[in-house]
Amino acid sequence: MAVLVVAMAATPAAAQTPPSPVPFDARRGVFTFANGLEAALPAVVQVTTLGQSQGPSSGANEPRVIASGSGAILDAREGIVVTNNHVIEGGRKFTVDMTDGRIFDATLIGADKATDLAVLKIESDSTASLGLSQIELVDSGSLRTGDLAFAVGYPLELDQTLTMGVISGLGRSGMGDRIEDYIQTDAAVNSGNSGGPLLDSRGRLIGLNTSILSGGGGGNDGIAFAVPSRILMHVVGQLRETGTVRRGVTGAILGSLNAERSRGFGLRIVRGAVVEDVTPGSSAERAGLRRGDIITRIQSRAVSNAGTVAATIGIAEPGSQLAVVYLRDGREGRTTLDVEIPGERAVIVGGDVVITRGAAVRAVSDGLQVASVEGGSPAASVELQAGDMVRSVNGRPVATLADLAAALDSDSAAMLSITRGSESLDISLP
Repeated sequence: MAVLVVAMAATPAAAQTPPSPVPFDARRGVFTFANGLEAALPAVVQVTTLGQSQGPSSGANEPRVIASGSGAILDAREGIVVTNNHVIEGGRKFTVDMTDGRIFDATLIGADKATDLAVLKIESDSTASLGLSQIELVDSGSLRTGDLAFAVGYPLELDQTLTMGVISGLGRSGMGDRIEDYIQTDAAVNSGNSGGPLLDSRGRLIGLNTSILSGGGGGNDGIAFAVPSRILMHVVGQLRETGTVRRGVTGAILGSLNAERSRGFGLRIVRGAVVEDVTPGSSAERAGLRRGDIITRIQSRAVSNAGTVAATIGIAEPGSQLAVVYLRDGREGRTTLDVEIPGERAVIVGGDVVITRGAAVRAVSDGLQVASVEGGSPAASVELQAGDMVRSVNGRPVATLADLAAALDSDSAAMLSITRGSESLDISLP
């Protein structure tokens, strides 16, 4: 009898069914994420950009479609839409297409090339009366690799499309000279998805889809990148307030650590940001950072590469302080960087470097070489690259750093003649 009692007592516990990892719709008898996602879908819109028409015709001045992408409504009452800068770049007029078939004109509030974000405002006498939906945001700082992710947008001229994947990685950079700290996902993202939201399984925006890495043909290969919401919230807030983004600086010019450079430093790590140079008189110099230091943590966050540091500085308000952990000669050091308002000097001259418009130039055996280019800087915007050799400025040959500093010491644009390998290029540096 005792055995029977024990068995009977154990039976209910054994019969308990653990909760399903996927929501179950009992009425239809299917597993689904629709309940969590459906509320967000009406807030995902199609953005169409119209630019100047070309050609000798009677309608030569009429705008024509030059780009199309996706966007997300962040503020339904004000009609605020966020999308990618590359979706609206070069546009004269913008339209926003809703899932219910309505089309609205929109005004560009501001754009930020460094993070590839732009803010539009739907034109209406009373946006509050339009019955718009808005998407919920959540801080991307809580994301973990392996979380489910859903990309929503208007790819390949299709109507609104939802795809599912996982968070494949965090803190990705190295795709270009921008402020990069991307979320990587394998949710299918194609042309037209740009500017659309990346959602978590509860339908909350965790990032904005911005680019893909494709093996060829520009199609989806399961590697897509999204601007994280923690950067998006900061940039959109500034664009809505002032139309521009004000960023602080520290004076540290950074590059990424890799296996080859790590061997050169005699290290056993391949993740970190290398201090390529320090601007004289800057916060980085006062903090004691030197050329060759390896930053491994910033604000208690592990540093994957230079993009991690650039993104952290890029969303820090001038006047704030950033705690930094670094390696020097194999020993760990700690310091604090003050985030400062960018200086007004067009050119900063150090002992062995000239820094201008975000580019650091050094003298080498065969001339003047660009040592590094800061992400999001004017130099990055015109695709000046590390390794470029500067031969002349505005038609005047430059052989020394003093020549270069004198030629660039003004606020006006400068035409640089450079060589990149065997190629000769002219670059207009703003």
